Parts: sequence; C-alpha cells; structure tokens
Amino acid sequence: MASSRACFSRFPLLRSSSLSSPLLFSTFSPSLSSPISTFRKFSRLSASLSTHDSSTHHSADQFPIPKTTKPIWKPICLYYTQGKCTLMNDPVHLDKFSHNCSIPLEANISTAEKLRPQNIDYLLVLDLEGKVEILEFPVMIMDAKTLNVVDFFHRFVRPTKMSEQRIKEYIEGKYGKLGVDRVWHDTAISFKEVIQEFEAWISGHNLWEKELGGPLTRAAFVTCGNWDIKTKIPEQCQVCDMQVPSYFMEWINLKDIYLNFYNSTAKGMRTMLDELKIPLSGRHHLGIDDTKNITRVVQRMLADGALMQITARRSPASPRSVDFLFKNRIR
Repeated sequence: MASSRACFSRFPLLRSSSLSSPLLFSTFSPSLSSPISTFRKFSRLSASLSTHDSSTHHSADQFPIPKTTKPIWKPICLYYTQGKCTLMNDPVHLDKFSHNCSIPLEANISTAEKLRPQNIDYLLVLDLEGKVEILEFPVMIMDAKTLNVVDFFHRFVRPTKMSEQRIKEYIEGKYGKLGVDRVWHDTAISFKEVIQEFEAWISGHNLWEKELGGPLTRAAFVTCGNWDIKTKIPEQCQVCDMQVPSYFMEWINLKDIYLNFYNSTAKGMRTMLDELKIPLSGRHHLGIDDTKNITRVVQRMLADGALMQITARRSPASPRSVDFLFKNRIR
C-alpha cells in the first residue's frame, strides 16, 4: 500500500494501466471509428492538456487521481493503450478492464528520503519485444524528481518483410499464449508509422524537436540491457530502409546502474524485482507489462539514492559503433 506521499503525477495522465494477466481486449471494429491519435500536446509538461482528437478527451471524472490504497487489479485494455478503444462509454467494459497506467510507489519507498538531484529531468523507459522484427514498442515517461509516471506510448508493430502466413505463426507463438494475438492483429501498424507517431508524441511533450534533430531534450531512454537500442533499433531500421533516428544515439542501461549502485549483478528485470522484493506485475515478455515493471525498479532505485547517467553512446557517423561509458558494466 502506498503511503501519503504517493507517486501520482501532478500532470494529467493520458492513459494508465494496472497491467497484468490474463490480458485482454475490448471488442474493436475498424468501422466504428478511425484510430485515435495518442498524441497529446503538453506545454513544458504543464497541467494544460489538449487532445489531437476531441473524441478521446479524458475528463477528471473518467480518470480520477488514483487513491493511495492498493487498487483492485484489472487486466489492461490493450486497445486503449493504443488509442483505439471504442467502448469508453460502456460501463460493463470499464468495470472489466483497466484504463489506468499510474504506478503507485511501493510502501517501503514512498518517503524517498534518499532521493538525489538528477541531471536528467525525464526518463523514457523502453522495452521492445520481437527477436526477428520488432513486434511491440512501449515507452513510459517518468519524472525523475517526483518519480511520477507522466504518460505512456504503446504500439504493436507489424513486421515489414514477412509473409502473412509467417506473421500469423510468429504472433501465435509470441502472443497467442498470452491471449493477446487478436488485439495485436487488430491494431499493429508498420514500424515507420510507429516512429512517426512516437516522434509526434515526444515532440508534444517538448522532449525532442524534429526540426533540430539531435538527442532528446532533458530526457534519456532507460532500457534493461543494451539490446533494445544498441542492436534491435538499428536492425529494424535497416529492414525498413531508414536511418537510425538521432534520439537513439545514447541511453541508460539499467543493468549497469544497478551493478554500480547495489554492487550486484542482475542479469535481467526478474532478478532486479526479486532482489528488491518488488512483486511482478502482469505477464513477463508482454512489452507494456515489462515496461511498467522496469519503471517500478527505476522508481525504487531513485528512491534509494541512485544517480541515472548515460551508460552508452553510439557514433553518429557509424551507428553500429558504440562507446560504453562505465568501466564496471554488465557484459
């Protein structure tokens, strides 16, 4: 149970989730409405929120600030996380599925007495899914000062160079066992489209300027390992015949921060959760759930006094050439 110092953002939350199993979905029909953009304009992450489509306006009555008591768990609506839920006025659906992605602090870290000033204002926690091609692209923005989740971005990604039969087999093997293969087929878009929507989203939060290019502004990606940004992003960009975006030139490998802060080698997210005595939320290897769990680890580490620093940086002239900035790091 969270204490009176809860981690809920002072900013309005767009989407929210109490992510967990057995996930599922609301009924979705493309004919009911066109996909709703999840782009939201914030002015320096102010409390003033304007929507790209008025039909997706989230009022305070729809999404009240969560209580500090432990909420009753519901599976997240994965259509909602992608801006495509058509049942937001259906009380039965709302009673069955969560539409909330706030992450209350664990009771043992809610005081955050050891919290240190950070050189980075916002942390973008990213955990990709898909070994052959990227299948899922989830990101959570966390305020490094308050530990609040400000917003999140979630898209399922349709492979570029696979036959429909191979895609069907691939998705059945990956998401069928989690029960989310139907929502994947209903909502997945190409990687290029995902990147376009993601860039609109981070620009709307004033964390990147497309016209200027370059790295993120006052923000950094956090990944549980180097694979997501070091390896998979360049591979997917090559498949899609596109350059690696400039904001993917540096990142924070949480494993290296964890190693140097706790003097403990954590091979993955599950090890971190176990060592920090944080219960797993949701399904492991469902990207949106893993992103939420990694965010909870980051919250705990910051509350314990960890300093988040860039751990890896690639050369703009040679994107596959990466400098690792920590001498003591996970290999």
